[in-house]
Amino acid sequence: MRTDWTIYVTFLGAGLIMLLPRNAKNLIRWVALLTGVIGLGIGLQNYIAYNGWVDANQPLKDGFWHLANVAWIPSLGVHYHLAVDGLNFPLVLLNGIVCVTGILFSWNIEERVKEFFAFFLTLIAGVYGVFMAMDLFLLFVFYELAIVPKYFIIAIWGSTRKEYGAMKLVLYSFIGSAAVFIGILAAFFAGGGQTFDILELARHPIAGQIQVWVFPLIFVGFAVLAGMWPFHTWAPTGHVAAPTAASMLLAGVVMKLGSYGCLRAAMLVFPSGLAHWQWWIAWLGVIGILYGAAVALVQKDFKFIIGYSSVSHMGFVLLGLATLNRDGMSGAILQMFSHGIVASLLFAVVGRMVYDRTHTRQLDELGGLAKTLPFACVTFVIGGAASMGMPGFSGFVAEVQVLIGAFKMSPWLAVAAALSIAVTAAYILNAIHKVFFGKDDEHHGTAEVHALPPITVPEIVAAVMLMAALVIIGLFPSVMLDMIQANVDIFLKGMP
Repeated sequence: MRTDWTIYVTFLGAGLIMLLPRNAKNLIRWVALLTGVIGLGIGLQNYIAYNGWVDANQPLKDGFWHLANVAWIPSLGVHYHLAVDGLNFPLVLLNGIVCVTGILFSWNIEERVKEFFAFFLTLIAGVYGVFMAMDLFLLFVFYELAIVPKYFIIAIWGSTRKEYGAMKLVLYSFIGSAAVFIGILAAFFAGGGQTFDILELARHPIAGQIQVWVFPLIFVGFAVLAGMWPFHTWAPTGHVAAPTAASMLLAGVVMKLGSYGCLRAAMLVFPSGLAHWQWWIAWLGVIGILYGAAVALVQKDFKFIIGYSSVSHMGFVLLGLATLNRDGMSGAILQMFSHGIVASLLFAVVGRMVYDRTHTRQLDELGGLAKTLPFACVTFVIGGAASMGMPGFSGFVAEVQVLIGAFKMSPWLAVAAALSIAVTAAYILNAIHKVFFGKDDEHHGTAEVHALPPITVPEIVAAVMLMAALVIIGLFPSVMLDMIQANVDIFLKGMP
């Protein structure tokens, strides 16, 4: 099957779940899991073929596999155009991994199971669509389709001011979307009013003065969802309010919708506008890196630590994209994949393994969980090491690439961003110490801590999948980095 079948299979899975009886909870879970596994399998099979490890049946053109390109709304020049290349394939694979592991970590959900997994799969299908869309209008449709289910997942199944967190996410998202939509319309009319096709618009550059004011509309509109400072405040609130699987999706793939939109819809179509705003983007990325790390350091809520950590790590993505060189941009795309896996793993530990069992996320109320939940401890240590950028994990490779690219742009950018590494180590090690190795008598109400439910098989399987991805890419980065770099080279050839 072609890669675009990930979209169709996932939509079919969501539709099938809606047809099942409400009380068939186990059947609903298994249908959702089978749907996720099929989607991941299709993505992985085509990823292997694209890399040339097996014979590929689809010809490459400028690095792309064009999966579908048919007229959708001919009167507006809108096409149903889907394609994959080395820039979005890692994200397609990421979406499949987070989908499967998110379902496994949601195996314990008992309230409105049917609706939960239907919303979950609809969101996943929308994300697949965004990552493969090569038409600005189509990309925007999938983008909105991915955002809407997020509100209901947080507002219904979330915790800690869930309605507020869900509404804040939606308001920020739709304000950003409004800016993006205005920019898309401007690109359409400035490009002659004939097409929304991203590659066509990139081949026929828009006038430079128009690019200068349209580019920030689209870039910032998407960057809001990527957690760019100072438009980041929805992210920690949304992470904390969301249920475990939704936190995994929010940090793992939804924030990547924003950074991917910045890359594909703004940077590719408006290269002159990018050149004009490049330094602003780079320094906003650095501010986000330092700000997110500094605020994470002083948090007392376990989940807020990971929420602000996500803001910091997404800053590396924006910084890498702004470098406009091979190292920085390759590192940014690899960081999208790496952070998606790391954040999913850490939120799974905090939300499902710890909070659902202890009913608290306060560091001062936790302690000694290394004895009662040893698997959770090991998992968080591995995820934390990857978050700190330790060698042997994917985060190390990605951040080194970004820092090298930033140094080529300006040594000051690289030095400022590198300061966050020490801060990241501090808040991760502090969390590990207080939550897993702190003394039981240092916190209150711990009688129940000694009789916690054991980690379940679905949780173990999901955690192992995520940890394996971190280690494989960390030890063998060429399985992803080579194809990313090849396509970054193609991308940079189109820059002025």
